[in-house]
Parts: sequence; C-alpha cells; structure tokens
Amino acid sequence: MTQPPDDHGPVLEGYRHYLLLLARLQLDPHLKGLLDPSDLVQQTLMKAHQHRDQFRGASDAQRGAWLRAILAHELADAIRKFERRGEGRRLSLEEALEESSARLECWLQSGSTSPGERIVRHEQIRRLAEALLRLPEDQRGALELHHLQGLSVQEVGRRMARSNAAVAGLLRRGMAALRVELKAD
Repeated sequence: MTQPPDDHGPVLEGYRHYLLLLARLQLDPHLKGLLDPSDLVQQTLMKAHQHRDQFRGASDAQRGAWLRAILAHELADAIRKFERRGEGRRLSLEEALEESSARLECWLQSGSTSPGERIVRHEQIRRLAEALLRLPEDQRGALELHHLQGLSVQEVGRRMARSNAAVAGLLRRGMAALRVELKAD
C-alpha cells in the first residue's frame, strides 16, 4: 500500500482533519490563543512531505503513527518556544497523541481485526474527524473533551465554564448532529 513518491501529497492531505483533531485535543487551553492547531498540522504535513523518503511503513495505520510522531515533535517545538520545556514534554505529547488516537479508535471500534476491517476503521476515523469539524464549536469541544479525552461531565463543565446540565445538552445535541453529519457522508 506504499504510494509512489509523487503520490504522497494527496495521501498525506487525507490525514489533515485527523491530525487537526489530535492537535486540538492535545493543545493546552492556555496556549490555544497563542498556537493555531491548523498551523501545527500544516507544519506536520510539510515535514512529512519533505521527509517522505523516511516513511518505512506499508499501511494506513503505520502512516498514521508516523504522522502522529511528527505532530508530536511539532507540538513540542511550538510549546517549547512558549514554555521553555525540554525533551520530556515531547515524549509525553507522543504518549498523549497515541492515547487520543486510541480513544478515537475505541469510539468507533466494532471488534474487527482483519486488515480490511482495520482499513475501514481508519477511514471512519478520518470521516469522524471531518464531521466533528462541521459541528458548532461548543458541541465539538464538549464531545472531544468527554469522549476523546475521557473527562467527566463535571470536568468538561469546569473547562468550558458551563453547568453540568448545559454540558449534557451540548453532548446530546452534538451526538445527534454528529450522527446526521456522518449519515450525510
């Protein structure tokens, strides 16, 4: 499944929404005004394209892991500029990105493990990331915090400065809207 060198651009572009979702999930709230997740993803895709000869995998899952590692480096570099933290932060970002990716996969997992079913699941993850981007920001944020970061409704409420009832409403409306978005695809 490895693409010819001149086909890497379109293949990598297919991961943009997935990487954007992961970047938004991992960016500390106090840095969101200073760092744009879209810029981080653009840098990630540029680095991946520049170093496409270093990709040794053969599957979408391996390409996703390679891109997550590049994104972790980009996040760490950007954060280091603002917080002056060292290498330990990069490693924790890689772990956090892996965890977020795993949560995303678990959210969609159907218990399938065949290669064909894994390919379908990776495509579903990309579709989910794109559908999340089309939701209103508050609904998307509540869904990401609760379902993808594993935070309780109470913690989501604290982070979003909303009551538990308001968060529950955002989650309910967000899931309904997400279902509609995914069916439209």
